[in-house]
Order: sequence, then C-alpha cells, then structure tokens
Amino acid sequence: MPGSSPGMTIFVLMSLATAAHADPVEDFYRGKVINMIIGTGENAGAIEAYPRNLMEVIGQYIPGHPTLIVRNMPGGAGVTAANYIYGVAPQDGTYWGFITRGFMMGPLLGIAQAKFEPPKFNWIGSTAREVSVGAVWNATTKVRTLEDAMKDEVIVGGTGMSNDTGFFPTLLDKLIGTRFKVIVGYKSVAEVELAMQKGEVQGKIGWTWGSLNAGPTADWLAEQKITVIVQMGLAKSPRIPETVPLALDYARNAEDRQVMQLIFSPSETGYPSFMGPGVPPERIAAIRKAFNQAVADPRFAELCKQQRLPVDPLTGEAVQTLVTGIYGMPDAVIRRTRELMPAS
Repeated sequence: MPGSSPGMTIFVLMSLATAAHADPVEDFYRGKVINMIIGTGENAGAIEAYPRNLMEVIGQYIPGHPTLIVRNMPGGAGVTAANYIYGVAPQDGTYWGFITRGFMMGPLLGIAQAKFEPPKFNWIGSTAREVSVGAVWNATTKVRTLEDAMKDEVIVGGTGMSNDTGFFPTLLDKLIGTRFKVIVGYKSVAEVELAMQKGEVQGKIGWTWGSLNAGPTADWLAEQKITVIVQMGLAKSPRIPETVPLALDYARNAEDRQVMQLIFSPSETGYPSFMGPGVPPERIAAIRKAFNQAVADPRFAELCKQQRLPVDPLTGEAVQTLVTGIYGMPDAVIRRTRELMPAS
C-alpha cells in the first residue's frame, strides 16, 4: 500500500482476513444462554427427557458453544409456553420450545387461549417419530378392549382439551362411540399417571408409546398394571402388538375418517421442537444443523437407550412440512372437527 509501513500493511491484511472469516452466529451465541422451554410440569416423561439428553450433547455443535438450561413452563396443555415463545420471548434464538405435539392443534380448533400460528414457528426437529395409545388401569376398571370401552364408562385424565389426553378421548366418544369421561386440569402428564395410581381416574388416552415405555411407567405393561386398548395414528405401529386396534379403522364414514386423520396427524411429528417466528434464518439454520448432529451422536443414543427412549429423528424441514400440511386441510374437515369440540 502506497505511503504505508510494512507493519501497517500486515495489520490491515490480518484485519480483513479476520472480518472475512467472522461467523455472526458464533459471535452471537458466544457467552449466551439458550432456554429450553418444556411446556409441562416436571417429571413429564419423554417430553422432558429428550431435551435434557440433548442439553448434554448439543452444546458442542452450536457455534459459539452457548450454555443450555431447561425450564419448565406448565399451563394450558402447552399453550402457555407456546404463547410465550411466539409473542413474549426474545426472537433471537435463545428460547427453544419442547411441547407435547397436541398443542399445535389449538389455533386450528379455535382454542381462544392459543395466540400463536404453528406454521410460522421455526421448527427445529423431532427426536423420534411416535404413535399415541390409550390405556386403562387394570385395578380400577374391567375394561380390557376398545369394544369394552364402548359399553362401560371409563374415567380418563388429561392436561387440557387442546392436548392429546383431553381431545383424543373426547373425539373418540363422538366418532366411534366410546364412553370415556374426560377429567382435565392436571398440570402434567405425570400428574395424570399419579391420578391413575391413586384411583382418581381409570386411564389415559393420548399416551405416546415411547413415553409409556420410559421413566416411572416403563414396567407398567410387563407388570400388568395397565392394558393398552387402542392406537391413535395414521397407521399401526410395528412397535405395538398387532392385536391393539387402530382407532381410524372404527370410523363410521369417510368424513369421520378425515376428521380422525386431521386429529392424529400431529402424532407423525413425534416430539417436535421449535423457535419463535422472528428468529434470524441463519441462527435457525445453525440450530437445525446442530440438532441433526446431536441426535446422530452416539452419546445421545446411549442416554436415550438408558431411559428406553427411541431415537428416530425428523429434521426441522420435515416437521415444518407436516405442520404446514395440517393447517392446509380442507375447511370442511376443520369445521367438522371444531363442531365436535366440547363447549368448555
């Protein structure tokens, strides 16, 4: 450079090289904390175990290596946490939601408290595909099959009407003729399971197979404390005994079948996670990449294996497509589904 000293020239060149290789995502996350928000109370089974396992592994893959912490935010079957991430939390990539997938149906079904639009969330990925089941507590009911539940009343517990545990049994009552009496208001799925043991309720409808076979409930099937009476998904799961029927097969007509397909579609997303709609695209891309690397990490697989949790991930792009598809269902099917919702 004319008129400059050799030392100045080297300094300028080094500065330019540093600027050219600067990573704005790494710069942002360095020294930051990512809050992993779980939309239920503590001891919530798989929905809480997966993010805690991720927390142990994913930090090394995120540029800047931020600290990750888990925070429980129960309320409204996940709606409280979803509202927070959508409209209150900073839209900068420091808040990451892990909520039971049923919450995403809230706006579609006209739940007044749901102040978010699921297709606008930035979906990060899911740790495992899933299927939901319904089970009864053997000590408090004689019901052992889905047909039995069409004859005898079964009191089942749930966290809220927009959540699987409240909505699934309600719709089965109206669409296939079961006699589930739904009691909602439990702060977490763990509280529902405790209520079963206490005899407050006789079952739980809308229980992911992975969650049932993990944590405190892992041995309930082997110990014959419960009987699984129905699968709720778009197809039977190869992980579940063939004798357990698929609710979809009990649809009385094509319209009711379409409604059930809409209701059960979120199950395809498994354990989805997301960030707010305003998070910069480059940060979403970085977190999605880190998520994909973490769920492929042998250490993550080992942590999940110890808890009997399956690892069968979906990418953020795949979850985004599924959610967009759910919200693209025909208006007539959505209206029919809303009509079947309980008044409260």
